Amino acid sequence: MTETRLEPGTAAPDFTLVDQDAAPVRLDDLRGQKVILYFYPAAMTPGCTTQACDFRDSIASLQGAGYTVLGVSRDEPAKLRKFRDRDGLTFTLLSDPDHAVHEAYGAWGEKMNYGKKIQGVIRSTFVIDEEGRIEHALYNVKATGHVARLRKTLGLAA
Repeated sequence: MTETRLEPGTAAPDFTLVDQDAAPVRLDDLRGQKVILYFYPAAMTPGCTTQACDFRDSIASLQGAGYTVLGVSRDEPAKLRKFRDRDGLTFTLLSDPDHAVHEAYGAWGEKMNYGKKIQGVIRSTFVIDEEGRIEHALYNVKATGHVARLRKTLGLAA
C-alpha cells in the first residue's frame, strides 16, 4: 500500500463520517469555512486526551479566527461521545472505523511503535481553506504542544 501524502494547494479529499452523536458530517458542507482536521489514534488515551484538551482550551481563539475543528479517530460514536463528555470537548469528533478517510489523507500507514513497525494511525493535522484546499499538511505531529505550534503556524497569538 502506497501512502498518500497531501501537499498544500491540493484539494482536500471529501468525506462523510458520523460524529459522536451519530449525525453525518460532510466536509463539502463546510465550504466557505476554514477547517482544522486532525487525526488521532484513540479516544481517552493519555496522548490523545492531552491533544484534545489543548484543542478544547484553544477553541475560542481558533473559532474566533474562523476555524472549525474536527477530530477523527477509528473509535465508534458511543466512545467519542464518552470522550467528549468526560473531557468537556467543545468540537466535533468523527468516527472512521474502517480508516478509509485516514488513508485518503495519508494518516494511516507504517509507523514505529515501541521499536516495531506496525500499520496504524499517523497523528496528523490538516488546515483546509474556504475553497476546500489543503493549506497545511502536518504529519507525525506530537500530541503535546502541537496545538501551540499550530496556532503559531496560523499566526494566532498565544
